[in-house]
Amino acid sequence: MNGTAKLLMIIGGIIFAVGFLAQFVKIGKLPGDILVKKENFTFYFPVVTSILLSVILTVVLYLIGRFK
Repeated sequence: MNGTAKLLMIIGGIIFAVGFLAQFVKIGKLPGDILVKKENFTFYFPVVTSILLSVILTVVLYLIGRFK
């Protein structure tokens, strides 16, 4: 198996694992996320959740690249 196929399989496994764990761990609606509720309008922008996921993915991808 060449390097590209192996990398794609690892990335697919990580995405699968994150999706599976997301069913059990509620990661949304952290303090700092923007939530605006009006009469018939709701706006939700997950600022802190996005930053947290970005940091986690950066660390994971850095570790994959480091030990490749």
